[in-house]
Amino acid sequence: MRRVGAVIRFAGCRRALTACDVGFALRPVHVADRLYRMPDTPPLIVFTDLDGTLIDHVSYRWDAAAPALQALKDIGAGVVLASSKTAPEIVTLRAAMGLAHWPAIVENGAGLLDPHSDAIPDAGAYLRLRAVLDGLPPALRTHFRGFGDMTTGDIASATGLTTKAAAQAATRAWSEPGLWTGTPAQMTDFLNALADHNVSAREGGRFLTLSFGTTKADQMAKITARYRPAMTVALGDAPNDVEMLEAADRGVIVANPHRDPLPELEGEKSGRITRTRRAGPEGWNMAVLRLLSEIRKTRDTPHG
Repeated sequence: MRRVGAVIRFAGCRRALTACDVGFALRPVHVADRLYRMPDTPPLIVFTDLDGTLIDHVSYRWDAAAPALQALKDIGAGVVLASSKTAPEIVTLRAAMGLAHWPAIVENGAGLLDPHSDAIPDAGAYLRLRAVLDGLPPALRTHFRGFGDMTTGDIASATGLTTKAAAQAATRAWSEPGLWTGTPAQMTDFLNALADHNVSAREGGRFLTLSFGTTKADQMAKITARYRPAMTVALGDAPNDVEMLEAADRGVIVANPHRDPLPELEGEKSGRITRTRRAGPEGWNMAVLRLLSEIRKTRDTPHG
């Protein structure tokens, strides 16, 4: 994925940031002309994690991010939810946020939900995954308690979700989140045993999630190739967001006081990746509005 240059050509745009602001340039030489020939090209697409990032870790609310979401809508930018949540969960959230016309990355990158789709995906991959998990030696298997091992009430208790939302979280197609109770050494053996069956694990904000591969960054690349935005932005707070943060043109690590902070990422050395001081949707809102302000200032600066 190519980095986005800061040169922006806007002609005739007098409002702060509106739908006419579609001239982000990938390179400083006449790339804006190419974008004007592609009217469906969004000026940028924001790829965002949910829990602990766009959604508050405790309350599951996102209203603190409403100003930034509206600002993105005003300029025709895309917002792609990228979460460990299932398709049924994302369908509900995506509609409530007014984002149903954009695709969404579900189950930690293991699946992709098309725009406006509310279909429940086939669960074949999930059943194969459970078979691999249940085939592990009992000494390893006993330390992992997946959603498939829990009742709806158990999931609600572990996540803080309502019973209805917990039922949606249990409707899985590609991946299996769970709680690990063993030692780090036992986890290494567990992961090595899974790798023999091409199963990988990703650590999120709350759970260890198993799948047959494909990350948020992989799905992000597919969406970027499809929509060809002039800029990509990624926001996240957990280890399963790192590849997405590094792959984006601009990345933002959103503070989450409920987990250990991410170690310094490579992109932070150049300033391409930054961190918020405020947590959750409040930090998300401030980061996005700050980025849009920077873009506006760059747009308004004459370039010789």
